[in-house]
Amino acid sequence: MAAVTLEMVAKTAGVSTATVSRIINGTGKVSARRRKQVMDAIEKLGYRPNMVAQSLARGQSMNVGVLTQDISSPFFSQIHKGIEQGFQGSHYHPIFVSEEWRDDREHAALEVLLNRRVDALIVLGGYIEDEVLRKVNAATPIVIVGRQITGLEQQCLQVNNHRGGYLATRHLLALGHRHIAHLAGPDTHYDAVDRLSGYMEALQEARVPLNRQLVVDGEFSEEGGMRATERLLSQGIPFTAIFAANDQSALGAQLVLQKKGLKIPQDISVVGYDDLAGSAFSYPPLTTIRQPSLKLGMAAAHQVLALLEGHPYRPPTFSCELVVRESSGPAPGVKIEVEPLVPSEPSAKSQGVQKRRRATGKNSSSG
Repeated sequence: MAAVTLEMVAKTAGVSTATVSRIINGTGKVSARRRKQVMDAIEKLGYRPNMVAQSLARGQSMNVGVLTQDISSPFFSQIHKGIEQGFQGSHYHPIFVSEEWRDDREHAALEVLLNRRVDALIVLGGYIEDEVLRKVNAATPIVIVGRQITGLEQQCLQVNNHRGGYLATRHLLALGHRHIAHLAGPDTHYDAVDRLSGYMEALQEARVPLNRQLVVDGEFSEEGGMRATERLLSQGIPFTAIFAANDQSALGAQLVLQKKGLKIPQDISVVGYDDLAGSAFSYPPLTTIRQPSLKLGMAAAHQVLALLEGHPYRPPTFSCELVVRESSGPAPGVKIEVEPLVPSEPSAKSQGVQKRRRATGKNSSSG
């Protein structure tokens, strides 16, 4: 069956092809009567407009590129969902391109999106240099999630990961733990560095010496969490709790501990980070730090729309919270009558996004 053409719509509606084109592309004023004639003809014939032609006519693609780290990641999937929800009701559509945690693919992925002439970009963390992003932003508006870019501060959305690391560690300290291991994320990731600094501040505040041998790379993955926990156990250095930099590595840690015959939390407490959908259903249910991933995605989409439409937009404040479940408990031999479920405010040092950053190009987020 031959495709329905613009000319066929015009003939059925009894108008010129130019009138049909103006109505479809929204490029000129047309009377309500003629608009109805054309729309009735489109519905009757089942005409589908040529999106490429429409883009050329408008000078806009109506697409927003999303440079993400891992399409399959349970953490990023929530941000992706938020982005999709944020664009609902608008004329814009997100196009997702995954870098798969490889910095050598980031620039190629960026070029793919720019060559498709997207109207704006959402960058989720990543390794692309700040200067490159500033240059791109001069022609194509960018919103960045999980990084702070000098000169683009108003277009950057972040959660205070330092505070989250602080809250997780202080929760364990309040339960009497003094030998707390940390399954860190890669030190090339902004959020991993901030969570580690929050862990260190909580120890320092409680006057608990930092044991560097209890800080092991958990790689932000279940397998990495398993390897890190095996390493901790093989060292022979006593520890009664683990704070993992994300839920995936925490779940890997739980599996190894249980295989070794250790009880959670009676022998070793475990705290994660992210509050992934499955964390409440692990065994035992995981105590964790909840991130507003869905809200981050929605806010990124709303900020893009504001930039494209020239509207003022003030992004919401993103805070993380401690979610206490069954994987954390008093340190062995310590009796806690009342566990402080609602943490108080952390010290002034942990307020706001941690300013101390390492070299430009660090990744985020926990994935």
